[in-house]
Amino acid sequence: MAEGKLRVLSITTHPVQYMAPLLRRMAKHPRLDLRVAYCSLRGAEGGHDPEFGTQVKWDVPLLDGYEWTHVPNRGSGDDSFWGLNNPGLRELIRAGKFDAVLCYTGYLRASFWIARSAAKKEKAAFIFGTDTATLEARDGKSWKKWIKKIVWPRVFRLADQVIVPSTGSREMMRSLGIPETRITLTPPCVDNDWWVEQAAGVNRDAERRKLGIRDDETAVLFCAKLQPWKRPMDLLHAFVAAHIAKSKLIFAGDGPQRADLEAETIRLGIADRVKFLGFVNQSSLPALYKLVDLMVLPSSYEPFAMVVNEAMWCGCPVMASNQVGAARDLIMPIAPEFVFPVGDLAALAKKLSDAAADRAGLDRVRESALAHIQGWSLDSNTEALIQAIEAATARVRGS
Repeated sequence: MAEGKLRVLSITTHPVQYMAPLLRRMAKHPRLDLRVAYCSLRGAEGGHDPEFGTQVKWDVPLLDGYEWTHVPNRGSGDDSFWGLNNPGLRELIRAGKFDAVLCYTGYLRASFWIARSAAKKEKAAFIFGTDTATLEARDGKSWKKWIKKIVWPRVFRLADQVIVPSTGSREMMRSLGIPETRITLTPPCVDNDWWVEQAAGVNRDAERRKLGIRDDETAVLFCAKLQPWKRPMDLLHAFVAAHIAKSKLIFAGDGPQRADLEAETIRLGIADRVKFLGFVNQSSLPALYKLVDLMVLPSSYEPFAMVVNEAMWCGCPVMASNQVGAARDLIMPIAPEFVFPVGDLAALAKKLSDAAADRAGLDRVRESALAHIQGWSLDSNTEALIQAIEAATARVRGS
């Protein structure tokens, strides 16, 4: 290890398309000596994704450009506590003599506690966080909120530094009694250069023709897993209520609600105006963002939503509910009128109608989005992570 570098282990559940560019950037930083430990290789190897409800293998490089290792999982592989049980993390942390351990598994996995125990024993700083900005449970069960009020302050005080992705999640940490000095905001980002380059090569008119969308039609996009908390049915009903004369609605993604959505389009008599693309892989997304006029995220639970970053870099305006984490940091500063109360179908329908009627307004939002997203970069995220690591290691060393 070069003198002056911080030796860091990043523990992640599995290779993720959003994380790979950041890991490559961190690996090149002169301040860091990075190693990545994966608790499984789902996504890189391909396999059934329970949330998409289909086979998924990302078509962008996930394991290139940084040092990584796969720690065998003795757990079931499901979403339970014992789904991720990677005892090999103990030896990895013991032998690695790391200054800090970044843990992205979540505290509801056995591997989190294995890593935390090993880091404490080896006197390595232990850093983790959350991407959510609310105590509300994804499934809406109120008892979980009260459990979190009791448990979360104790859990997050175990971190030598808490990392959060948004203004909302930082404020939530404060409300739990976590001191400001122990919280670091790490702005979520994508590989900006890649998205800009890919979008620049898209022939918008040609891509619209492939989907049968005419020049005079307004194309509205939903790009997420078709799950209840993403509320795709809200968008379908609001789209109908908006009465946009020439328009198409596109669902990109798969999941348990697809059959219900398809049946509802038939019941409503709009099957010819709604397209279901299924799972869309990473390399095809720039063209999709470029060909539509607007993307909408109606989610009731959405910690951040990196698709907002992606869409903005491709010049696609985004409308979102007030429960989407990115709404506050990425949409409100440029287009507050594009944020609506979650579940308010009348408000969403009115905003869809207004947006479709104001093409010049959509162009202004598109330009403002491209300017605003410039500050959400791999460099800014990396520098914030280094600040968190430095603060945590100093705290552990007592300096």
